[in-house]
Amino acid sequence: MEKEFKALGTDIYFQLVCDESLKEKARQNLMAAQAFYFLAEKIFSRFDGNSELSRLNQNLGKFLKVSPHFLAVARKIIDWHNLSEGIFDPRVIGVLEKFGYVKDFKQIEFFFDAIPKNDVFGIMTNDLADDLIIRDGEILFNQRMDFAGIAKGYITDMAGEMLRSAGFENFLLDSGGDMLAKGVDSRGEDWKIDIEGIAVEKILLVLRNEAVATSGIGKRKWQSGEKRFHHLIDPKNPENFSFDLQSVTIIAKTAEEADFWAKVLFLKGKVDGKKLALENKLKAIFLDYRSNVWVSSEMKNNIQ
Repeated sequence: MEKEFKALGTDIYFQLVCDESLKEKARQNLMAAQAFYFLAEKIFSRFDGNSELSRLNQNLGKFLKVSPHFLAVARKIIDWHNLSEGIFDPRVIGVLEKFGYVKDFKQIEFFFDAIPKNDVFGIMTNDLADDLIIRDGEILFNQRMDFAGIAKGYITDMAGEMLRSAGFENFLLDSGGDMLAKGVDSRGEDWKIDIEGIAVEKILLVLRNEAVATSGIGKRKWQSGEKRFHHLIDPKNPENFSFDLQSVTIIAKTAEEADFWAKVLFLKGKVDGKKLALENKLKAIFLDYRSNVWVSSEMKNNIQ
C-alpha cells in the first residue's frame, strides 16, 4: 500500500508491504502516520507562527511548557551539538533570516543585506547550554532556534516506530529524501533507492533495516551579484559558503542519525568531512562540485 502527501515543506511518501488480509489495518495505520506528520508540523515548523518552536522564539527568556516530542528533540539537539563540537547548531536561524530565508523555500523572495560580522558571530558566541535550557517539561530559549536539522529525521523515525508497534515489518518512509526502510519490499528483496543528485554514474543504495539522508545544495542555493549562498550555515564561519561539495549521503540505523551526519560532514567540507567519516566509520558518499563521487569503505556493501 502507498500514500503520498505534502508536509514539512516537502513531499512525503509511504510504502507498506503486507498480506491482503491486513490491508484495512495498514490503511488506518498509514493515515495515523500521516496525521503524526501534520501534528509534527505544528510542533517544529519555524514558518508557522503558532507552532511550539515559534512560541518559544517569540518568548525569549521565558520557560514554556512543551510537548514530549519537542522535549525529546531539544535534548537530542544538545547531544548532537556536543558531538559535532559546535558545527551542528540550531541558532543559525538568525543567519538564514538575515539572508532572506524567512519563508518556505518554494515561496521565498530573497532580500540580501550586508551582514555585520559582529552581529552574525554574536548569535552563536554563547554556549548552547546557556541558550537552550530544559527544566522538567519546560524549555527556555535565550536565542532563537530552528530544530530543522534533525526534526525531519526524528519525525520519520517516530512514524516508523508507530508502524512497527502496530505489527508491520516491511515498509519504506520517504520524508523528502530522509528515508527509513524496514524489512523487505513487495518482491521480498532489500529496499533499493537512487542517490539524490548523482547522474554521472548509476548508483543504487541497498537498505537493510536502515535509514538514509542526503544533505546538499542542489535545491537551496541562490546568488546576489557575485556572492553565492546556500542554506547550510557553518556556525563557526557563517559568512563563508563553501561550494566544494554538492552533497553528502549517509546511511545509518536511524533517519535522525543519518540527517545529523550528512549535515555535519557537508559543513566540514570535502577534505575534513572525509576524514571525519573515516574516523567514525560512517557509511558515506560525497559528491563534489565536479560530480566526482567518493564512497567510504563502510558504504560499499550497501551499493549495487
